Amino acid sequence: MDTYADLVFLGGQVVTVDAEFSVASALAVTGGIISAVGGRDDVTPLVGPRTRVVDLRGATLLPGINDSHLHGCAFGMSTPPLSVDLGHPAVSSLADVASAVREAVGRMPDGQWITGHGWDTGYLDECVADPSRLPSRHDLDAVSPDHPVVLYSFSGHATWVNSKALELVGIDRHTVAPPGGAIVADEDGEPTGLLHEGAQALVQNALPPLGRQERTDAIRSALATLARLGVTSYTEPGLGPGGDGIMRGALGSETLDVYRELLADGELTARVGVLLLPTGMTSTAEEFAHALATPDGSGESGDTDPRRLAIHGVKVFADGVVPNKTAWMHEPYVGGGCGSLCVGGETDTERIAEIDAMIRHAHAAGHQLGVHVTGDRAIDTVADAFAAAMAEHPRPDARHYVIHGDFLTAHGMEVLATHGFGVNMNPTIKWTVADMEEEFVGAERAAYAWPYRDAVDAGVRVASGSDAPVTHPDWRQGVATMMLRESKAAGRVSGPEQRIGLAEAIRTYTIDAAWQDFADDWKGSLEPGKAADLCVLDGDLLTADAHDIPEMPVVLTVVDGQVVHDTLRD
Repeated sequence: MDTYADLVFLGGQVVTVDAEFSVASALAVTGGIISAVGGRDDVTPLVGPRTRVVDLRGATLLPGINDSHLHGCAFGMSTPPLSVDLGHPAVSSLADVASAVREAVGRMPDGQWITGHGWDTGYLDECVADPSRLPSRHDLDAVSPDHPVVLYSFSGHATWVNSKALELVGIDRHTVAPPGGAIVADEDGEPTGLLHEGAQALVQNALPPLGRQERTDAIRSALATLARLGVTSYTEPGLGPGGDGIMRGALGSETLDVYRELLADGELTARVGVLLLPTGMTSTAEEFAHALATPDGSGESGDTDPRRLAIHGVKVFADGVVPNKTAWMHEPYVGGGCGSLCVGGETDTERIAEIDAMIRHAHAAGHQLGVHVTGDRAIDTVADAFAAAMAEHPRPDARHYVIHGDFLTAHGMEVLATHGFGVNMNPTIKWTVADMEEEFVGAERAAYAWPYRDAVDAGVRVASGSDAPVTHPDWRQGVATMMLRESKAAGRVSGPEQRIGLAEAIRTYTIDAAWQDFADDWKGSLEPGKAADLCVLDGDLLTADAHDIPEMPVVLTVVDGQVVHDTLRD
């Protein structure tokens, strides 16, 4: 025959994720495209002398995993050797953090900044024993009196620094935090070393920016990890001038240039969709509109392969996160306060007008919008703003979505479903924080957080992402969490009524994530004519106990017909 297949898979569970979620046993790939799906008889005629034939031996072949919310450069920068690992289980106490910083001090030249990532008070013994005990500069000063230290929380919404860092940045009791940010102070009014939300930029802007080689190394590291996990596509949710003050500029405009260089050099081993970040965690509508009009905010990518690297839209921050009590809630947090929107404005009414204006402006300019929003009152506000923008400027298939959507309400879901909007949820964050959220919002609301069942039943398009480096980008744990709703620390069930099934969970990481990328017509399922992005999982996923899914090895990853991870030949 004229064209033989490059790859043929036989003898496994080929989970197509088509409209019927049909399961085949064989698949062929020719020239980067899926050329046949079915049984042995459908693919054996395509086997030629150069065809690699893979006997799956009962393993599971899936569409390549699409992590629809993952900070690639930041993820690479947050992992060793580029950063001190402060996540659980690497550290379990404030004393462990101090010990890790002490070791880093011993390796670093005098005066050099020490960075670490991943600390979480829900996994630090002293903070668990006494919730009022928070990380402080005093925990770090003894082990690093001369090196400035900056430690990023797992959420990315809090930064912990030592006294040397405060001194170099010039933060003292008289420093005023930016709107929407907070400089945590002790009972004497002195900064404790904790900075929340927009106040983190005070430190970020003082750090030496990442160099081009550092960014390149970070993204290469991330790509290698993702290939091993079967991730073939991901969304970089926010690159641009608004990211220049976040994680040493890991979300800045220069990072997008590095992605373009890697694409040109043939090193971009995953498909990357980008949301531009015109402004940072706190801005006014006027600042946002001005930034959106600049070249970095225009949405014109100029890239030569839009299926490998594409700009889809823009990102906006609407509120903060629950652990910082900066998510805007209808009902007060335990201990009081409801949070607020993090945009400009002195009152709730003014801030609502600001977020409305941002959304209206970006929508009218033709951009897809991904809006970081976690609190229920903020989500309702954003969903209504989406609908109002659509009514004012009708645009078919805008595919706006709320990012995180922790506390989606029935109203918010109805609005999103009615207008064809989506939500990007984070099951691995649910797994990570389920045990600690009760102290902030109480047992009932904590159990409800990330309401997958309700959102799917409401007809909302639901995609899943890790928000790496907030959590490790392991979709297997995400699938297990959606099915089980069990917590990481205690294994407790949190909101069993929000469980979804295996097929529904897989869709959030494949075809519905592709929908978010405006790409569900050419990727996200295993159907003839679609891109050959594949993930092979050792074992039968369809019959596996959900508790065992996180340990099922990824043995082969294929992007555009090219093998990027392979343990079958080891």
